[in-house]
Amino acid sequence: MKKHIPNFITSLNLTSGFISIIYALNGDIRTSAWLILAAMVFDFLDGFSARLLKAYSPVGRELDSLADVVSFGVAPAIISYLLIRDSFTGTYEPLLIMIIPAFMAVCAALRLAIFNLDETQATSFKGLPTPANALAVVSIVIADSYSGSSLTGFITSSPLTLIIIVIMLSVLMVTRIPLLSLKTTSIRFRGNEGRYLLITAVAAVIIIFGMAGAVMVIPIYIIVSLISLLFRKPLLETR
Repeated sequence: MKKHIPNFITSLNLTSGFISIIYALNGDIRTSAWLILAAMVFDFLDGFSARLLKAYSPVGRELDSLADVVSFGVAPAIISYLLIRDSFTGTYEPLLIMIIPAFMAVCAALRLAIFNLDETQATSFKGLPTPANALAVVSIVIADSYSGSSLTGFITSSPLTLIIIVIMLSVLMVTRIPLLSLKTTSIRFRGNEGRYLLITAVAAVIIIFGMAGAVMVIPIYIIVSLISLLFRKPLLETR
């Protein structure tokens, strides 16, 4: 019985992503964003429960990726489409603003397919993880809804800025840039310096800027990952 628990939690991830899409299509992108965050919680819990119960299975691995495509690829792509569409005040090319978010969904699927076959990503990621892609989109919605920040107001009212963000996130998912994984087997500081730096930086930004700081989380994640990589290389070379 316990072997089915992780798959059940993964199904809740998929369910949250699907309902998120329904809310987005009905024009409620705020609720849609919160449902994607719920999917992230379930995505964490399914892996945690699989490790705790030692309930690994090939089916679970594939189901997890399929759920992530929906929750962290398709759902944020639809929100991106709506944000871009609503940011235009004049005429626009409908096909263009559909293709750009579709590119995000395709890159998310490709990213997950590569991840499943790449055995080198056990302790670090190569390319932006799909949950981070979703969080980047969701953070714009959450920050704009609850902070009233001029920064988020500028982002959501500028179609060019939104298009650039969507393209950058999409490309980052399929690059081979090494990025931190939050998965760790120890809470010791040594070996987890980058993770602790990331947590500290994100906490500081949220404390200082409030909900508006949410839009800075993924840029901080990328910057800290690159800094961590630069400091790690000299250590590896001296061993």
